[in-house]
Amino acid sequence: MTGRRMTSLLACATAAAAGASLLTGCGMIPGVSGGSREPITVMTWAPDNTRATNMPGMPAMAQAWGRWINAGGGIDGHEVRVLSCNEENSSSGASACARRAVREGVDAVVGSYSQHGRSFMAPLEAAGIPYIGGYGLSEAEFSSHLSYPVNGGQAALIAGHGMQLGESCSRVSLVRPDTVAGDKLPTLLNSGLQRSSHRTAADIPAVEDAGEYTEKATEARRKAGRKKGCVTAVLGERTQTFFDSFRRLPESDDDEVRISSVLGSVGQPLVDRTGGSRSPFEGAYVTGWYPDASDPAWSPMLKVIKEHAFEDNRIDPADAGVQTTWIAYTVLKKVVENLDKDEITPLRIARALDQGAEIDTGGLTPPLRWRYEDMLGATDFPRIVNSEVTFQVVRQGRLVAQKPGFVDVGETVRSAP
Repeated sequence: MTGRRMTSLLACATAAAAGASLLTGCGMIPGVSGGSREPITVMTWAPDNTRATNMPGMPAMAQAWGRWINAGGGIDGHEVRVLSCNEENSSSGASACARRAVREGVDAVVGSYSQHGRSFMAPLEAAGIPYIGGYGLSEAEFSSHLSYPVNGGQAALIAGHGMQLGESCSRVSLVRPDTVAGDKLPTLLNSGLQRSSHRTAADIPAVEDAGEYTEKATEARRKAGRKKGCVTAVLGERTQTFFDSFRRLPESDDDEVRISSVLGSVGQPLVDRTGGSRSPFEGAYVTGWYPDASDPAWSPMLKVIKEHAFEDNRIDPADAGVQTTWIAYTVLKKVVENLDKDEITPLRIARALDQGAEIDTGGLTPPLRWRYEDMLGATDFPRIVNSEVTFQVVRQGRLVAQKPGFVDVGETVRSAP
């Protein structure tokens, strides 16, 4: 009997002494086989209650998924214990979440958000814990041998956004965080722009957590020009603050500047909060990873949210973070089912993924597989296996497809200097 199995049994014995209501973590909940297979422990982390980007919907989606899967008997007879952690948008917070994952003996970290890859990947690698379906902000997610990304990360979004803007904009201004991660965005955007033109974007670094952006907004509009110019801002949760400053700038009759961004900085929840069809984002270009929220492929997720989220207002099915968490847990479910083992370990999950387990996400992504030959091999992002994005636009207050289907930006990412 493994040490983890012994610990689990001791914990359940203690819970049994305290009362049956405490047995939900012991493989003894209704619908789950009574401990015939070992429970699985996973963790999802994301920042919450911070001054920068917050993604509370991701852990909330993970918890709802956990309730749904356990109500149906778990994954292949394994009850799933879903832990969450506030990453706090800091390297210390990311490191603390990773150390807690190691301490709790998790089998995988799934569907999480952090830009501090160096801080969280080292503890996970030391413990052999796979990182499945991160949001895609850090280089470590696309270089660590234990990371299994489900999208092309911000690299694919920005490169794809350049391609999208290159078809419609005469000049482009990029407002992006004045951070190490932000420093890479102009190169990626320009690689996309240059696929359809020889233009490069005006690079405008900005403080990530500023209270207003009037000075940067003025500079961005001036450098975009008035005729078919485009201003794109990629500032996470502060993107709304930037465009609030932008729309307060004095207008002129010949001003034709269009705004744009990528999912994660602008999404349906933000459009809804700012007025729907009367939102300042009406007409905005947006690049995403997945089909728009009205696509039938999201129906299984919507059903789980309706039946198991208990009106949790942190979960918005149109949010890219929530969607990424759903896809990441789809990967976990199918890998565990394919293993068909009484005991699931981090090593078994990682080995199954490395050896070519192919995951069908129901049309939300292309089939996912993480063999060496499936990876993009871009210099800074070698582990990208999904280099497809979607071009969307805000029409009548809804994010809808600008063009049908996916656009492969793999060559654009690979060719970025």
